Formats: sequence, C-alpha cells, structure tokens
Amino acid sequence: MKIDFDKNSDGLIPAIIQDATTKNVLMLGYMNQEAFDKTQKTKKVTFFSRSKNRLWTKGEESGNFLNLVAIKNDCDNDTLLVTVNPAGPTCHTGTDTCWSEENSSNFGFLTKLEAIIKDRRENPENKDSYVASLYRKGINKVAQKVGEEAVEVVIEAKDNDDKLFLDESADLLFHYLILLQAKGFTLKDVEDVLVKRN
Repeated sequence: MKIDFDKNSDGLIPAIIQDATTKNVLMLGYMNQEAFDKTQKTKKVTFFSRSKNRLWTKGEESGNFLNLVAIKNDCDNDTLLVTVNPAGPTCHTGTDTCWSEENSSNFGFLTKLEAIIKDRRENPENKDSYVASLYRKGINKVAQKVGEEAVEVVIEAKDNDDKLFLDESADLLFHYLILLQAKGFTLKDVEDVLVKRN
C-alpha cells in the first residue's frame, strides 16, 4: 500500500474510521507513518494527536479501543479508510460516533420502510392504511399474507417473467417486514442471527 505522508508539511493524513459491521462513520483522526505502523502492528487504531503532539491509541485511557479490521487508501494515496470493530463508544463524550448518532445497522430504504410500518402499527386507527388494516385483523391474517406471497414467489420463480418474479418478491419482503414487527422484531434481529451462524 502506497501512502503519501509527505503531501502535507506536517506528515499527517486524514483517517476516516468506519464500523466494519454497520458501515457507519465513527470519527475522523490523523495518522503519520509512525501511527500507521503502530496500528498495523498492534491492531489497535493509533492516531497522531495534534493537541497532545504525540501518538495516541484510541481507548488507551477509556478502554474503548478501535480494533482494526482493514485499512484502504484513496485514489490520491493521501486519505485512509480504516474499518474497525469498536469496543464501546467511540466519541470522548460517550456517544457511539463523534456526530452523536447511534451506531446501528441501516438497510437503506428498507430501514425507512420499517419506520413507516412501525408508525402504521402504532397508529392502527388510520383507516386508509393497508398496513394498519392488516394489524387490526391480527397476527393470523398477517402471517397468512406472508404465506400467500411466498407461494406466489415460488410460482413466478418457475416461469420466465422476471418482472412478475421481482414484483412478487417485493410483496413477500414487504409482508415479511410487517410480520416481523407484529412479532416485535426488526431486520436487525434477523441480521444478528445470520451473523451468529456465519
């Protein structure tokens, strides 16, 4: 790996710290060659602290180490992306990230859809909501819909109409998300099971 530590006069380059599991950005620090080498050797992320004017291993006082998973450099060889498994909160204020955000899994649009489904479940009086109407009918109806959609996916899988197959797959996933919340779970709970099985 070629890293251009000489690009800046102080010999420091930015190191973006990202959670290896959630992919959330946790913090930004700076590394010089010595900090980089120590990080590689100890597998604990070490920075050059500009305020302390010395090497600083994240967690050396708090115990909240950033356990190294991988390091990549960017196309200009002057910025690092450091993926880690954090051992506790990352920010010195005690929050998960230096942006005071919770370091939780995000499944993109599916996370947004889960939030919408949760709102419909918590507000079942919405007469125009299909999701709310399913919840009003109870767990048996919700589970039945998942079964119906699963059968339709199997049927479409045997044919050659990709659009119908994807449409039915979307219907199955949508109804499965509804069922998960009816049972008090989310995609994160399913992810946790899959991670343990890996």
